[in-house]
Amino acid sequence: MEQRAITVTQLNNYIKGILENIPPLKDIYVKGEISNYSPNRTGHVFFTLKDEGSLIPAVMFKYDLSQITFKPENGMKVICRGRISAYTAQGKYQLYVSEMTPDGIGSLYIAFEQLKQKLAEEGLFDERYKKPIPKIPLHIGIITAPTGAAVRDMITVTRRRFPAAEIRLYPSLVQGENAPADLIKALDFFDKEGKCDVIIIGRGGGSLEDLWAFNNEALARRIFACRIPVISAVGHETDFTIADFVADKRAPTPSAAAEIAVPDANNTKRQLANVAKRLEALMSVYIKDRRSRLKDLASSRAMTVPRSAIDEKRLNLTNLDNRLCRSAENLLMRSRARTDTISARLTSLNPLAILARGYGAAFDKDGKVIKSVTQLQSGDVFTLRLSDGELEAIKK
Repeated sequence: MEQRAITVTQLNNYIKGILENIPPLKDIYVKGEISNYSPNRTGHVFFTLKDEGSLIPAVMFKYDLSQITFKPENGMKVICRGRISAYTAQGKYQLYVSEMTPDGIGSLYIAFEQLKQKLAEEGLFDERYKKPIPKIPLHIGIITAPTGAAVRDMITVTRRRFPAAEIRLYPSLVQGENAPADLIKALDFFDKEGKCDVIIIGRGGGSLEDLWAFNNEALARRIFACRIPVISAVGHETDFTIADFVADKRAPTPSAAAEIAVPDANNTKRQLANVAKRLEALMSVYIKDRRSRLKDLASSRAMTVPRSAIDEKRLNLTNLDNRLCRSAENLLMRSRARTDTISARLTSLNPLAILARGYGAAFDKDGKVIKSVTQLQSGDVFTLRLSDGELEAIKK
């Protein structure tokens, strides 16, 4: 028994060799529901493909994953193409997926909805970011294919509605793998140049695949960042692209985009004529009112008898002068009375006035007032100040 025994690794490699050499398992299509979807830090993803009765482990490597146009999610029903092999390290067989498509719904549609939800959550579709379309643009930038009905329609409508507008055409790819980069380059040119008042970007109708360039994330972000207002005109009225949602204005067709971009010159002329008539009527009423007021002023007493008005003003001036003089005299009298009162109080408090009534004041040699005889010794000299002079005296 020991001689016949093989290792676990040998067994798993044997099973792997059998599985990889069964022709139907080398290229097989399996449909089921994704669960346990787990992206790896290396970029590979591991998940389980299941139906109502069973499940199988599956793996999809980074390169193969980058080739699909949508993002796989748990609960999504898909059809996987790949091969069956065994993972010897864990002793399990699994499906190695090389291609994946949604089951029952197109992958492009899923990719469209996923990108739409992502950009909406970021706020790229919010109305608060929409730039207004100029009412009278003089320079129109058009980004589209240089041939075809779309460009002809836009040029024809623009020239018919507003001949004064200058059309600047930037020829671009509008379909295919290289179209998004070409459209972004055109937006960069117009945005950097800064000579256009509004930009129209679009193309004629087609299938979802034909319009797919306008569902590009990088293009959507460039439209959002454009400083010049952008009108999206992709396909027909029933066609919607990511560019339509992120642009400042969506037009149902290229022709409608031109109608949105420029005003109708004839309507503008009529509007200007109506405005001119209204202004003329308003000015007529204004002038009539001013003439009436001027007539009233001309017939007023100040204009017909100017001396009377001057005499009246002169009389008012004289009255004001008299009132001012009286106010000044009264103020001066009150000030003099206050001054006299203060002077009398100061006089009554003057010590010299007391001396005039027969009193005197004694001062020592330092000029200090002598208030008591004890401040002097016998023989000390002091000064006696009277109302009309001073005397020197000696204490006995």
